[in-house]
Amino acid sequence: MSDPSRPQDPVTAHPRPDFPSQDQEPPGWTGPMDPPPDHGEDSYKGADRLTGRKAVLTGGDSGIGRAVALAFAREGADVLFTHMPEEADEARETVRLVEDAGRTAVPMSCDVQDEAQCEQVVERAVDAFDRIDILVNNAAYQMSQPDGITAISTEQFDRVVRTNLYAMFWLCRAAVPHMPPGGSIINTTSVQAYKPSPHLLDYAMTKGGIVTFTQGLAQMLVEDGIRVNAVAPGPVWTPLIPATLPDTAEFGKQAPLGRPAQPAEMAPAYVYLASDQASFITAEILNATGGTPLP
Repeated sequence: MSDPSRPQDPVTAHPRPDFPSQDQEPPGWTGPMDPPPDHGEDSYKGADRLTGRKAVLTGGDSGIGRAVALAFAREGADVLFTHMPEEADEARETVRLVEDAGRTAVPMSCDVQDEAQCEQVVERAVDAFDRIDILVNNAAYQMSQPDGITAISTEQFDRVVRTNLYAMFWLCRAAVPHMPPGGSIINTTSVQAYKPSPHLLDYAMTKGGIVTFTQGLAQMLVEDGIRVNAVAPGPVWTPLIPATLPDTAEFGKQAPLGRPAQPAEMAPAYVYLASDQASFITAEILNATGGTPLP
């Protein structure tokens, strides 16, 4: 048993299990994952950092999004989160975790590739909460294409760009008028923005775009008192991995810590950037890569 009085060794905090090879159809599901991901269900302890805040989060049904929803709720925030229509069962578990923390959960089926649906997300949040204090643009799509650029169809390219870039733009544009001074926008970029894997060319391109968008929007919104930052995860064990990558057995070994992160290890970065503790931080990219140096 670990000694709670001693800091955790990051190498062994979540020992790297032997990931059996496993494939799923996109978008991927939490239930079949072996081993199951850790969203902080048994470990995340809130400290009233977000008491009374109203948050909107895309892709909150599983993975990093579920971990962030759980953490926000345990910090005192109410959460509206989006999910794809086929992810309703996954979304119910996120609802349970938020409500068990004593906060309001508003799940919303949404395809963020559609501009009108993104605008409806903001409208529903304003109806439910009157305002938006925190916007987390987290939903993403990737598909590995190891055969090179000629294997990337226009359909795939369009889906990656619309999910990862267009949706972020649409949601920010719609949400900003409803965000008070002190509001926080947090975008999910990636280690891929700086160290692109060739088989994820289109995905990496969009993650680079998120970095630029974050830094530019942060400067645009300074006078409004709205901070804009991003988190750049390295490898994280989420349903997206068995659904889009060909070899899960090797996943995460490339990180200097020798393992992928669990979603629970990403959530504190979002909590920090959303909180008043980060009141002087905007236009920042918080790297959470497991030791891979980034600019």
